[in-house]
Amino acid sequence: MQTYLVGGAVRDKLLHLPVNDRDWVVVGATPEKMLNKGFRPIGKDFPVFLHPETKEEYALARKERKTGRGYKGFIFHTSPNVTLEEDLQRRDLTINAIAEDKNGVIIDPYGGLEDLKEKILRHVSPAFVEDPLRVLRISRFAASLGFKIAPETMVLLKSISESDELKFLAPERVWTELEKALSGKYPARFILALQSCGALKKLFPEVQALFGIPQTKKFHPEIDTGLHPIMSLNQSTRLSNDPMVRFAVLVHDLGKGTTPKDKLPSHHGHEERGAKIIAKLCERYRIPNKYRDLAMNVSKFHLDCHRIQEMKPETVLKKLEQLDAFRRTKRFEQFLIACEADAKGRAGFENREYPQAEYFQKAFKAASEVISLTLQKQGLKGKALGQEIKNKRIENIKHMSTHHP
Repeated sequence: MQTYLVGGAVRDKLLHLPVNDRDWVVVGATPEKMLNKGFRPIGKDFPVFLHPETKEEYALARKERKTGRGYKGFIFHTSPNVTLEEDLQRRDLTINAIAEDKNGVIIDPYGGLEDLKEKILRHVSPAFVEDPLRVLRISRFAASLGFKIAPETMVLLKSISESDELKFLAPERVWTELEKALSGKYPARFILALQSCGALKKLFPEVQALFGIPQTKKFHPEIDTGLHPIMSLNQSTRLSNDPMVRFAVLVHDLGKGTTPKDKLPSHHGHEERGAKIIAKLCERYRIPNKYRDLAMNVSKFHLDCHRIQEMKPETVLKKLEQLDAFRRTKRFEQFLIACEADAKGRAGFENREYPQAEYFQKAFKAASEVISLTLQKQGLKGKALGQEIKNKRIENIKHMSTHHP
C-alpha cells in the first residue's frame, strides 16, 4: 500500500502557488485495509476516505469508463492492481497528472513538468473528450494560470462543443466554473477560450451575440461590441479581485446584442434590455442574487454614472436612491468600480482618469451626513420627515458639487 500526493496540490506546489487542498491516491489497497487503518469512508461513487488525523481525502487508485451522457456518465473500477500511472491517465491535463511520493520524488508519466515549464494546457489521453465539464475546466485554467491551450487539445474541446454533451452539464457546475474563472488572474481568457472552441455560443449565447455587432466609434474606438466586455474585464483585474464586480462587467452590455439592425451602431435602451437578459441568465444558471442584483444595477445605470457630473443635485440623489446606495453601501462601491472598468475598457481609454467615481462617492457621503434622528428631534415625522431628509440631502450634494475640484 503506497500513497501519493496528486493533482492540483502537486501542480501548485511546483508553480510556487499556495496549496489549499491536498488530495491523495492510494495504490495497492482495498476498502477493508483503509477501514482497518482508521480511515472513514465518504465516497458515494467510488472509494474515498478521510484520514483519521488530517481529515484529508484519500482515494483508492481507479480507472473509469464512459457509460452515459454528461460528466456523471462514468463507471469506476478500483482494485489493488490499478497502478498509479493508470489512475493518472484518467485525469484531464498533463499538469494535473503529476504525483509526489512520501519522499518528495516526482512521478510524471505524461510530460506534465515540461508543460508546466512551457505554460501549456495539454490533455492526457483521447478519453479527454468523454467529460464535457472539461471544456469549462480547461478554459478556467487558462483564466487562473494564464496558460495557452495546446492546439491538439483545442481540437478535442471543439469536438465536445460540437456534440450535444454540453447541454447535460448541471447549471450549478457551469456557474461554479464561471465564478472560479472570474476569480482568476486572467478572467477574460475564460471567455475567449470558450469562444475559440465554440462553447460560448452554447453556454452563454447572450455574450456570444455581442461579437460582430458594431457600436459608435466616437465612444467605442474598438467598434466590435464583443471586444468591449473583454477589454473591460481586463481593466477590472487592475481595479478589483472581486468576482461580483467582474461578473457585472462581463454582462453589463448584453442588451446591445438585441439592438435592431436598422438602429445600429446606436444602442438606445440597451441598459434596460440588458438587465432583463441578465435576470434570465442568472435564473438559468442559478447564480446568487447578490451577483444578479449588482449586475442589473450596472447594466441599468452605468451610463448615468458616466454622466453623473452633468446632473443636477436632485437627479444625483434620485440615482443614489435607485441604486439603493444608502442601504447597500458595499454594492454601491462595487457599482462604481464596475463603471470605471467599463469606461476604461475601450481602445485608447485604458489609462484615462475616471473622476466620476470620486464625484459620485462624495455625493453619497454628503447625502449620508443627513441624520434622520436629528430631524425627528425637531418634531418632524411621516411624509414631512421624509421630505426634509430629501431636501437636506439635495442641499448637501449641491454644496459638495460647488466645492468639488
